[in-house]
Amino acid sequence: MSSVNVVSKSRQSILAGLENIKLYIDGAFVDAESNDQFDNIDPFTNEQINTVASGGKEDINKAAMAAKKAFKGEWGNLPLQDRLSYMYKIADAIDKHVDELAPLESYDTGLPISITKKMVSRASKNFRFYAEMVSSRMVGEAYQVDDQFLNYTIHKPVGVAGLITPWNAPFMLETWKIAPALATGNTVILKPAEWSPLTANRLAEIIDGVGLPNGVFNVVHGYGEKAGASLVAHEDVELISFTGETTTGSEIMRNGADALKRFSMELGGKSPIIVFDDADLERALDACTWGIFSFNGERCTANSRLYIHENVAEQFIQALKERVRNIRVGDPLSDDTQVGPLIHTKHYENVNTYIKLAKQEGCEVYQGNVPDEYRKGNYIPPTILLNANHSMRVVQEEIFGPVLAVMTFKDEEEVIELANDVRYGLAGYVWTKDIQRGHRVSQAVDAGMLWINSQNVRDLRTPFGGSKHSGIGREGGYYAFEFYTEMQVVHVALGDHHIPQFGKK
Repeated sequence: MSSVNVVSKSRQSILAGLENIKLYIDGAFVDAESNDQFDNIDPFTNEQINTVASGGKEDINKAAMAAKKAFKGEWGNLPLQDRLSYMYKIADAIDKHVDELAPLESYDTGLPISITKKMVSRASKNFRFYAEMVSSRMVGEAYQVDDQFLNYTIHKPVGVAGLITPWNAPFMLETWKIAPALATGNTVILKPAEWSPLTANRLAEIIDGVGLPNGVFNVVHGYGEKAGASLVAHEDVELISFTGETTTGSEIMRNGADALKRFSMELGGKSPIIVFDDADLERALDACTWGIFSFNGERCTANSRLYIHENVAEQFIQALKERVRNIRVGDPLSDDTQVGPLIHTKHYENVNTYIKLAKQEGCEVYQGNVPDEYRKGNYIPPTILLNANHSMRVVQEEIFGPVLAVMTFKDEEEVIELANDVRYGLAGYVWTKDIQRGHRVSQAVDAGMLWINSQNVRDLRTPFGGSKHSGIGREGGYYAFEFYTEMQVVHVALGDHHIPQFGKK
């Protein structure tokens, strides 16, 4: 059987097993109170996959009441080790379903299955990791004050956590937020991106199967302006963790400001990759092409701005063009595919608009190829923008697709200034064999995360987040405790210390 037929049968198998999606509230799968639904669309064919219950204010209120009740009741009173045992049960259950989750994610998002297999395998690690972190690293401090006092700190869960997740790596990023929220003792309302609901629903089914107490985990599908806005506005939702576009993040913070909610914001990026003339150019080329064209370019940490030293620019750009010509664009369910379709026609049209703008702004646009048989899908060929400069919108604004702006530089001082000349500050990449220069440049770049002589390789123990318009706060490792818990200090008198006696004669 040909690989095309195998992929076609895989798609038919996925579709045959799908039902319409409901909300998951208080341990039950239910329709939206309004009975509203929206269509979920396959980015490969732009045909309907299924329908999804579209939640609103009433559904968020039901979920919040259930989550608050669980927090005040069974979940909140559960001993730590019993709570953490659920984390391991969820991880084990995810592992049992890896073979179905990866194709489901590819089908729903257009991400190549080679990518989704790795993402799904990371999801179970998120639960195990945070179970271990809470056991070993969620510790307080103790301070002695002479022989009079002992002061100590403890971490307490905040309450109901509202988690708003994106569509570009839905399953992995959902679990990355859910795991620390639950492990630290909070209850959760998840509002997944409406463009990628399949694996969020499957996760609800998996968690339901492990017997988590009702109300601890809830999923309300729907649009941002209805379900998302209601989640942010709800008085019983104490914190909001959001990953997504910067403008949306700013609006969320405005809407939650009156209630003094705590926010964690992982927002947009326009990350630089800086390649000096002494770098290992072949490895830098590997990292550059993977960093912008993997994930279909729909990655917040993508190196979407290339700065190549003028001494090696010509040879590097020629090699880059050859790589772009040879990138395998295809069916996301095929193991050979490196770039698949963008998730939605709206996003496809937005990225195409930027490519047209690049031509108007004076760029030379060089693109790879999309085979004719994929014309129904939301395909953007791998694209490089030559002759780019910092006056152009395509250099300043996040495109979030397989589009790389290419520029040259003369020296270290110039490239640092260029790297920092955007409003974003999420990530950056520096390639040089001069390790002192690597450290200097990395520390001079205004970004939350830098990699030297490496592509984006994540370590769950380290903080994740950006500066400037790329976000507020850090998640990952024990840094998540600062967001998902409230620190309380307890002061204990060890004896009868002096207390001023106001009013005593």
